[in-house]
Amino acid sequence: MLLSDRELAALRGRLIVSAQAYPGEPMRNPQTMAQVAASAVIGGAAAVRVQGIADIQFTRSAVEVPVIGLFKDGHEGVFITPTIHHALAVAQAGAHIVALDGTRRERPDGESLRQTITAVHEQTGALVMADCGSLDDALASAEAGADLIGTTLAGYTGERAKTDGPDLELLELIAAAGLDRPLVAEGRIHTPAQARAALEAGAFSVVVGTAITHPASITGWFDAALRR
Repeated sequence: MLLSDRELAALRGRLIVSAQAYPGEPMRNPQTMAQVAASAVIGGAAAVRVQGIADIQFTRSAVEVPVIGLFKDGHEGVFITPTIHHALAVAQAGAHIVALDGTRRERPDGESLRQTITAVHEQTGALVMADCGSLDDALASAEAGADLIGTTLAGYTGERAKTDGPDLELLELIAAAGLDRPLVAEGRIHTPAQARAALEAGAFSVVVGTAITHPASITGWFDAALRR
């Protein structure tokens, strides 16, 4: 599960594809998600991001690129890999990088973000990506030891307004802070132009999910345009 500095550096300027399906959807199947992830790699994805223990396990067998894993427990508050137990399970399932809530909100198990990150580092050796919602989150996550900083939760925690596309201003603010670790743009990146803009705003890598791997949403965009 160890990811070398060279392998991490190879993600600079590259696309990471998030392959996730919501509960109850036809594609909500670990093997299907692994196949979607493998298809994204054929298209050029330098890494993939998947949700759920089984999805991580199947995807590790299906691709040879770094796997960012997470575990969603609930839908509100801190629900992205919310506890040390979840984080360790994600790493033990085979994720090279454990993505977890990197906000300053109280965690369900009462442990601090630093304690969670330290547990992952000491017990598994996996890296940690902190999904943040603001500049203060990013600063706190870096201080807590996160290896990568993501803008995944921008617009979802009440600290920043939800932008129509990626929060480019937040990317610029974090990049200017000089945290000396990869800054990953994620959230509402729906076009190649937006992905490029995220890089130009200071992102190290760019995660795209819905616009590539969620057929129901993509179909809905086209259907809505025709109905107008």
